[in-house]
Order: sequence, then structure tokens, then C-alpha cells
Amino acid sequence: MRRAAWYNALVTFEITASEWNTFVAAHPQGHILQTPAWADLKCAFGWSAARVGIRQTGASPGDGAARPIIAGAQILFRPLPLGLAAIAYIPEGPLVDWRDDSLVGFLFNALDNVCCSANAIFLKIEPPTAHFKLQTSNFKPSPHTIQPRRTLVVDLCPDESAILDSMKQKTRYNIRLAAKKGVTVSLSNDLDTFVQLMQVTGRRDRFGVHSAAYYRKAYELFHPTGRAQLFVATYEGQPLAGLMLFTMGRRAWYFYGGSSDAERNRMPAYLLQWQAMRWAKARGCTEYDLWGVPDENEETLEANFDSRADGLWGVYRFKRGFGGALVRSPGAFDRVYSPLLYKLYLAYLKRRRTEDE
Repeated sequence: MRRAAWYNALVTFEITASEWNTFVAAHPQGHILQTPAWADLKCAFGWSAARVGIRQTGASPGDGAARPIIAGAQILFRPLPLGLAAIAYIPEGPLVDWRDDSLVGFLFNALDNVCCSANAIFLKIEPPTAHFKLQTSNFKPSPHTIQPRRTLVVDLCPDESAILDSMKQKTRYNIRLAAKKGVTVSLSNDLDTFVQLMQVTGRRDRFGVHSAAYYRKAYELFHPTGRAQLFVATYEGQPLAGLMLFTMGRRAWYFYGGSSDAERNRMPAYLLQWQAMRWAKARGCTEYDLWGVPDENEETLEANFDSRADGLWGVYRFKRGFGGALVRSPGAFDRVYSPLLYKLYLAYLKRRRTEDE
């Protein structure tokens, strides 16, 4: 553990989006969900955001206003009914050296101040690293996660033939079959087609999709900076499947994808994923995150993927074929400011899940 140092907490109006973007992009655990553009996306649909950064000031406080940020978090706030309170949420953060107890403690004091000023009844974090120390930060495991806890990550470091060799035989076959059957994949900016493909997939596979405005806003925010790209697979000019890929540094994330009900025997989604992987690799990405599979160990996943289709089981059947490593995050943790309102909030979530079943 490093010796304690003087730190200076900076709240949102003192941290520019450009400065925060630079910090997140350079941080070893930096994630697309901590970027200013992600906050802008959520703010366009009912959330608000704040950023807390910590600067190391050196020997005494007050002398380091221009020093780089060394730790911080972007907080999203969702107002509750009547607007009298809110929930606070940090996806894939905070970004901090969890081994430095002094720094961690200082950061959470700053986060508490911002959250309480926003009338948050609790702060939920989904940290990106297993170095998170629950016992030293007054959090408790949350029964409610927002981002998928488990995912499959494809290693893009090997050459393309080696990446293909790491896939399941059936997946390799389907990739080649799609190309043989005349499917082509191209970069696109056709958001209308992509939205239609997402809507068809949501109805067919019975899962929720975002609004058309949400996908358009995401593309408008991330594509101009090179951090999002749309891919569409077609056959004889007919769109069959599409995906929106996000990238930052050496990482790529497959967040959104859909396919039509037509020409499914041509396996367009398989070639689509492979071409997106090739594109990400050519841009210098070394990881391709398939983003979201059931939160079960590998033995359970492999024993049940053929018989289950609920939740994320259907997408696991597809994603497993690409040979990614199964990765599990620490999960979600809540820091409670209002115990009574927090209890009522959990009861509401439980009732809503029961009604959805």
C-alpha cells in the first residue's frame, strides 16, 4: 500500500468532458460506459450525470489544480417518482487503485457528498476489477445488477486463422457457409434498417430493445469519434442482420445486434460477427467482448445451453461458438444512504420481477 498523500476532490463542473475522456481512455480499467459520451446518451433519456475526480496535489493541499486525475468516477442519477429522491449508479467504476486505502477512502467521501447532494437513496457500483474490497468501503452485495455479470471475451491477438481455429467447428462452418451463400457484410450508417432489425429480433426472441431514438443517439455520440461502427449483413441487397460495435483503446464491445426472419438458413449473423472481429482487430483491438451470457459457471452453461432458451440462454448458444473466454465481474454493490427508502425500492423491484414472470 502506498503512503497516504494529499488529494484534492474535483466535482463535475471542474472536470471537462475532454479531460475526463482522456483519463478514462488511459486508465487500465477504463470502459466505454465511463466515457462522457455514455453520460450524454443516458442524459438524453431521463438520467443526469456528475463526475468526481481526484488529483494528487503533492506536499500540501491547494497546489495541484492542474495535475492529472488519478482516480474518479462518472455517476449516473435516475430520479424516482415525484422527483424527491434518486438512485445513483456507477457502471464499470470507480476507476481507482483499490490497493490504496487512503485514496479509496478519499474518493468515496467525495462520491458520498455528490450523491447526497443529489438526494440519492443509495449508490450502486459495478466495479470493473476483482481488486474491489467490500469490507473497507461500506458496501453490501446488491440483489440487483444492471450490466451482465458474466461475458465471453474473444482474444484478437492471434492471427485470423488462429482465431478461427479457437472457435467451435459449427461456428467456423456457418461463417464459411454464409460467405458461400452470397452473404456480404459492409459498414453502414443506415440506422433505420438497424432499428428495424432490432425490433424484429425483440419480437421474435422476446427480449426488450431500446427505442429507435436511443440507438440513433448512441450512434450520433460515438460514431463521429470513431468509437462506434454499424455493420450490416445483406443478401442480394436485402438486409439480414446488423450490429453496433463500440471500441475504445484495445477493447471492443458488441452491445446491440439483431437479425430479420428472412434467409436465416444463410447464417448471416455468424459472418457478421466475424467481420466485426476482423475490423476491430485491424483497428488494434485485442479483446472482443460479446457482452452478456447467463451468470452460471462453464460446466452449467455447457450442460444446459441446448435445453434452455430463457433469459440470456438463447444468446449464449450463439456466442459460445466464437471461442471466447468466460469472464465474471465482481457484481453489483450498494452503498445505502436511506435504509427505509432503500428497503422500499428493493420491494418494488421484487414485485416488478414477479409480475414480469
